[in-house]
Amino acid sequence: MDRKHFLLSLLPLGLSFQTKADFSKEGFSLILPKLKKKKIGIIGLDSTHSIAFTKAINMASADSLYGQFSVVSAYPYGSKTIALSVERIPKIMAEIQQYGVTVVSSIAQLLKQVDYVFLETNDGNLHLQQALEVLKARKPLFIDKPIANSYTDALQIFEAARKYGCPVFSSSSLRYIVGLQELDKSKVVGADVYSPAVTDPSHKDLYWYGIHAVEMLFALMGPGCITVRTVEERGTSMYIGQWDDGRIASVRGIREGKDDFGGTVFLKDQIVHLGQFMGYGPLLDRILPFFQTGQSPVDERETLAICAFIDAAEESKLNGGAPVKLQKLDKLGG
Repeated sequence: MDRKHFLLSLLPLGLSFQTKADFSKEGFSLILPKLKKKKIGIIGLDSTHSIAFTKAINMASADSLYGQFSVVSAYPYGSKTIALSVERIPKIMAEIQQYGVTVVSSIAQLLKQVDYVFLETNDGNLHLQQALEVLKARKPLFIDKPIANSYTDALQIFEAARKYGCPVFSSSSLRYIVGLQELDKSKVVGADVYSPAVTDPSHKDLYWYGIHAVEMLFALMGPGCITVRTVEERGTSMYIGQWDDGRIASVRGIREGKDDFGGTVFLKDQIVHLGQFMGYGPLLDRILPFFQTGQSPVDERETLAICAFIDAAEESKLNGGAPVKLQKLDKLGG
């Protein structure tokens, strides 16, 4: 078999769908076109995550995982009522266009242009309504923290995802703080974690920023919390949870003085101090494979348990710190 016919025989083995054969006078060559990038859209330009994700993806090298994607469109709203959001949106809208992103006038318009969606709206009250549009269009969806501003809304999001057969994933980036993922969770007997916990009147306290610490706690302890009580003093709040197997763990929400992310994890054979928060890269490293596979790295029951914890902690606060039962675990996820 001559060289030309030998090379042609290789085409059915996987080259034919992406190559062209050139039989010029100078000889035979294969022309390999660039792989088509998957397109991502962003809903909500009132979060700094929108810029961080876009910059990381659109400036990535072509041969990396990130290079297989491109953020192409963004719908800016986003809350029109929360002061922080109203202030951020024009600035982020102007900045994101520098990375080749087109700003569109509706979610419907965005969905026509993309394969996947980041829901980055800072206002958790809007997430159910916005997520439903995406799920009905069957575009795999990542919802940044918080997934919603109530357990009820979060449950409706997961129910809609099942109804429309569309994968959804939600997480705080603090789930991937240094040292947490490497721990053997079966050996965790307790944990005390902390994070900044500024609040906003539009949200139950822990949904606004303290959710970062709650995410760490449940990543360590799992979804078996049955009661929580809130101890609130000037400058901080403590949230003490009891799990169904007798374990106890806590969240310290910092509102005054020096703040940071971290915690202490108590295992059967050692005590571990969590490391530094390393930015949004570790979270993005999970989101992009999720888009490709449709498999969420976080079980929906755990995300719903986080919401149940926050709702119960809010109720405990309003009731002077009395212990409040969470949603029963057998009801989580329907």
